[in-house]
Amino acid sequence: MSGAQAYTADEMMTIAAARMLSGARSCFVGIGLPSTAANLARALHTPGIVLIYESGTIGAKPATPPLSIGDGELAETADTVVSVPEIFNYWLQPGRIDVGFLGAAQIDRLANINTTTIGGAYTSPKVRLPGAGGAPEIAASCREVIVVLRQTPRSFVDQVDFVTSMGYGTGAGHRERLGLRGAGPKTVITDIGILEPDPTTCELTLFHLHPGSSLDQAREATGWPLQISPELRETAPPSAQELEILRAFGRTAPSTTPRRSERSRM
Repeated sequence: MSGAQAYTADEMMTIAAARMLSGARSCFVGIGLPSTAANLARALHTPGIVLIYESGTIGAKPATPPLSIGDGELAETADTVVSVPEIFNYWLQPGRIDVGFLGAAQIDRLANINTTTIGGAYTSPKVRLPGAGGAPEIAASCREVIVVLRQTPRSFVDQVDFVTSMGYGTGAGHRERLGLRGAGPKTVITDIGILEPDPTTCELTLFHLHPGSSLDQAREATGWPLQISPELRETAPPSAQELEILRAFGRTAPSTTPRRSERSRM
């Protein structure tokens, strides 16, 4: 990678997430990094993707990152705006949306997500988080889910303190027993690599390692004994075009540590 353009960990994470949307027709988008990734995908390789926001905007095309789901630009650039009940009752819950993008405060080895409370009892937690919003319905009903978050021992825990949004519950078959329509989290993208559920156990397994990241770094950032795929690959670094479009749109808050080609890969 001698002479390659420098980029941050968050830029790598955003670009990796955008690549996952290649070929998707519709995406339920959250604010922040998921929104940036979805709009990058629309600009790069999936111009026909319909971006749907929880506020009721369908086909939004913001020129800059929206500040919230109520940002006026989402409505101004959308193909149409419907009520929130219609978004959930007609579009989301019947399984009409291909991909749902979710963030998380905590995620466990079976891809269950917590955005509710951390530590202590529900009524008196150590930390009270923003809550569920539409995430449980997205996790339950989108045809598949992509989760995006930074990988640390505090966010990647053996078991979440509260299951806000169902991943694979207690393991294989749990979603099916609950009658959930969607396939669940198929990809978890972090600033270190990309994880996918094991096809048998559903346990999150590292399949891609971002350039400049190491296996030791991935293991140290995970609160359980991280499984490594025998087919582990290195993520392709960002192209000049990907970085140019991402930065023009308005990148996410930069990581404190840029990726460097000199770091150990594995």
